[in-house]
Amino acid sequence: MNGLNWTNDGPDLIVHGDNLPALEQLPDASFRLIYLDPPFNTGRPQKRQTITTVRSATGTRVGFKGRSYDTIKGTLYGYDDSFADYWEFLEPRLLEAWRLLDDRGTLYLHLDYREAHYAKVVLDALFGRECFLNEIIWAYDYGARATKRWPSKHDTILVYVKNPATYYFDNEAVDREPYMAPGLVTPEKAERGKLPTDVWWHTIVSPTGKEKTGYATQKPEGVLRRIVQASSAPGDWVLDFFAGSGTTGAVAGKLGRRFMLVDANPDAIEVMRSRLGSAEVVTLG
Repeated sequence: MNGLNWTNDGPDLIVHGDNLPALEQLPDASFRLIYLDPPFNTGRPQKRQTITTVRSATGTRVGFKGRSYDTIKGTLYGYDDSFADYWEFLEPRLLEAWRLLDDRGTLYLHLDYREAHYAKVVLDALFGRECFLNEIIWAYDYGARATKRWPSKHDTILVYVKNPATYYFDNEAVDREPYMAPGLVTPEKAERGKLPTDVWWHTIVSPTGKEKTGYATQKPEGVLRRIVQASSAPGDWVLDFFAGSGTTGAVAGKLGRRFMLVDANPDAIEVMRSRLGSAEVVTLG
């Protein structure tokens, strides 16, 4: 296997390979923030295909003012989200995350309702219950349309710190959000906005928006921006070893943080290489 030869004064890095052996090559306490968005164990393939529309005199789609368009299908990105023993897969990687956090570090583990309650038990054991900081609910406005139960419209992000006495958290650095009832606060407060709570209302990545990469399960930059702002400072190293479309790196780079992204999926590496052109790409093999 090619070594990573990682140092904290090196370049931003995209690593193509199995994340567990990659993590085992890294020194203890190397990262201030780790964000993980592992497969949710849905039991089904996850796919997303990019779609582009272009003006055409003979197009099959009709849009604004009767103009004609052709639809062009792009690359299909996907992965198999099914594990016979999900926690046998995930637990050793969470243990590595604990080892790699520095004394002021924080882990954000992003899951949905299928595994979040099991994750809380596992993380209590690995980190200690005293290191639990928050359960964040990310609520969104698109997705399931269930008719025989309440539709699932949220994910859970569990937040654990390495050391409850020394962890880094700067809520003043976080972008503020509008008050839901601005008339109940002073005009000054309404203009400034309020600090977010542990319930985050944020839309998914728009299928037709500028932010989209076409990668399945891509998370919006707004959610990662809040995480990176609060739990790291400029110059700190951020790690995501289920990197997917590279949103963590995109946000970290814009906010002046350093980043390492790891993924075994060639589609993910292709997307990240295009999205994060300044990062160095290393293949483990």
